[in-house]
Order: sequence, then C-alpha cells, then structure tokens
Amino acid sequence: MIFTNTNESKFSSEFDELLSRGKMDMEHVGNIVGGIIQEIKTDKNEALKKHISKFDNWTPSSDEDLKISTESMALAYKKIDVKLRYALHLAYDRIKTYHQKQKPKSWFDTEENGTILGQKVTPVDSAGLYIPGGKAAYPSSLLMNVIPAQVAGVPNIIVCTPTPDNEPNELLLAACHLCGVSEVYKVGGASAIAAMAYGTQSIPKVDVITGPGNIFVATAKKMVFGEVNIDMIAGPSEIGILADDSANANHIAIDLLSQAEHDEMASSILITPSQKLADEVKIEIENWLVKLPRQEIARKSIEERAAIIITKDMDEAVDLMNEIAPEHLEVATTSPFELLASIKHAGAIFLGHNTPEAIGDYVAGPNHTLPTGGTAKFYSPLGVENFMKKSSIISFSSKGINEIGEECAMIANTEGLTAHEQSVRVRLD
Repeated sequence: MIFTNTNESKFSSEFDELLSRGKMDMEHVGNIVGGIIQEIKTDKNEALKKHISKFDNWTPSSDEDLKISTESMALAYKKIDVKLRYALHLAYDRIKTYHQKQKPKSWFDTEENGTILGQKVTPVDSAGLYIPGGKAAYPSSLLMNVIPAQVAGVPNIIVCTPTPDNEPNELLLAACHLCGVSEVYKVGGASAIAAMAYGTQSIPKVDVITGPGNIFVATAKKMVFGEVNIDMIAGPSEIGILADDSANANHIAIDLLSQAEHDEMASSILITPSQKLADEVKIEIENWLVKLPRQEIARKSIEERAAIIITKDMDEAVDLMNEIAPEHLEVATTSPFELLASIKHAGAIFLGHNTPEAIGDYVAGPNHTLPTGGTAKFYSPLGVENFMKKSSIISFSSKGINEIGEECAMIANTEGLTAHEQSVRVRLD
C-alpha cells in the first residue's frame, strides 16, 4: 500500500503511479481477441461451440444447447429463498424508479414564421447485455443493465453470460425471470461480444452492447465499437474516499476493502487531511482482512493497488481526487454536501457517513455500471440514454426559408458547393 503525505518528496511519483491505474494491457491480448472475433465472423455458431469447449469446459451438442430455457429461469426464481426474492424485487423497483426519471423526451419548437425545429428520441431496436457468469455471477449487474434498456423501450434484449461446466448460476437465472428476459445465451468472453456485434445462427446482431467484463471482454468491446455502440470500456473496480476526522476508521477500512475483494487489480484510495484517521484506517484494514473469506484477493489488491494520502487540507484532498476521477467516491465528512460543488469527476458520489458504496451496488437505485481508470472525466454511468438515440427534426415554411435562405446559400457558395447553394435558391421568392 502507498501510505504517503503530499509534503513528501516522493509523493509526485507515487501519485503518478495511482493515475496510471487505468492502463489495462490490451496489447498483449489484442491478437487473441482479434482472432476470436474473426472466427465468430467466419464460422459463427461452430466457432462459439469451439470457444465454449475451450474456455468453459463443456461442449454444446447442438445450436439449441446455446440458449437457456425460460422454464429453467422460472424454476430458479421459484426455488430461491423468499427473503432473497423480496430483496431482488426491492432492488428492481428502486432501480426502475430511478431510471424512469432519466428518460429523455422528444421536443418541438415552433417559430413565428412557421418553422418547426425539434428532436425525436427513440430506442435502439436491439441491445446485447454481457453479464459475467458462472459461480461468481452477479444478478445485480443483470438488473443494472436490463432495467435501463427496458425503460428506454428497447424491443429486443438479449443476454450473454458464460456458464463454466454448463452450470448456469441459479440466482442469475432467477433475476432473468424477474426482469422478463427470454433470450439468454450460455456464451462468454470475447466470443459473446463478437457474436452480439456480428450475429450468428443463434445470436442476433444487436445495435448496442453493454455490461462489465474482464480484459478480454473490454478489448473485444473496443474492437467492435463502430460496428455497434458500446457503453464504455471499463477496467477493474475502484473506490476513492474523501474523509475528515469525523469519519469512523472502522467504516472507512471496510469500505475500502469492499472494492479490494472484487479483484486483485481493484484500487482503494483514501485521501484525508487527518493523520490520526489515516493511521487508524491502516490498522483497521488489517483487522478486517483476516476476517474476510476473500482475504487473499483483497490483501493482494490492498498491498499492490491501495493508497492512503494525507493532505494539508480538504481543498487539496478534493483536487487530488478530481485528478484520480474514481469510479466510486465516498465523501465521509461533517458536511459532505458542501464539497459537492467542488467534485468534478466521479462515476457515482456517495455523500455522508451512512452511505457506503455497497448500498449503491444493489438497492439505492442509480446504476452501478460506472466508468473506471480515470474515464469518469468523460464517461457517465450506464443509463437509459445508452439505449436511445436522437434524430433532429427540421421543417421550414415558405416564409421561414425566405428569411434565412440567402445567408445559407451564401455560405454554401463560399464552400464551393454549388448544388447546395442552388437547392436553397430555387426555393426562394
């Protein structure tokens, strides 16, 4: 772990190391992923079966074997514990309510001369959702990807998820049933991204692909972008925490570990002007680590990718966090809302001592599919607009085109586009 103070001579180099956390080594997997994509484009289902056999340890016996039946989803839903079923419904309802408020509207504006300008907003025809699967499946990721697509009004939604040993995760199947998803395919990795981007005999080509994944998935999404739209190219999970001496060190420590347990490559960063809090958090992290079932993963993440930075004041802490632009940002201070205006870059912002990042992963309502590695400077969380597109509406009256047509023709003439110029002039009085 990096444990440093901004007044130390080595701080600049240590901070640069933190800022480089988003550089996923796509180059060394690029050739592998490119080969997988080409095989899917050429051999379609046969390539899918070959890749499943190689990577997921089972071989589909037919094309029908690639798809999960709606009956098995319904059965999985019936079998889950009633309290867990309630929890999933609670999450579904809160996520849906939040995303319904995001839905953009079409609009029209009429000028006095009869000219009408506007914007028409429509959903894409189809969306492909990638959900990590197997024994480490995340039903919450399914909810976070399906619900905004449904709110947007996407008519065709398909899900791809890997099933190692041909054993679909029962909780993920239950979540599929809850969401009313009927097309779920047992395909993972770069193969799934390629199949959704180009289509196979079983999996239809989609317009947009969303969802988290490993470096192979992220690289494949980057390679097929342009053939389809994508949500973002996301890397390992991360959390940043701004805290003052009012924060509880025990709480801060376990919040940092909530990301560290995801992945050895996850980043957990605390920035505080309180030396006392920093020292206490470092001790509490170790106290918590020995209790975690995923201690080995979390420990490696903390040792190699975590940082505690002590600053001269909170203003400096905020400036540094804006440079980091974390996926998740907790603000554990006496008056967190007073800092909100100064926070420029973060995927999701959690304000106050009673708002751990984990609440946002499941039941708060906002989407947990977020930009990582500093890309919160220009990417937004997954939302309804990822599944919609806009068309400009333009309708000129005779009076309207006569009022500004001469200026339009003049600009076209200066660009040397005579047909453009004349297509306007022939309509002028």
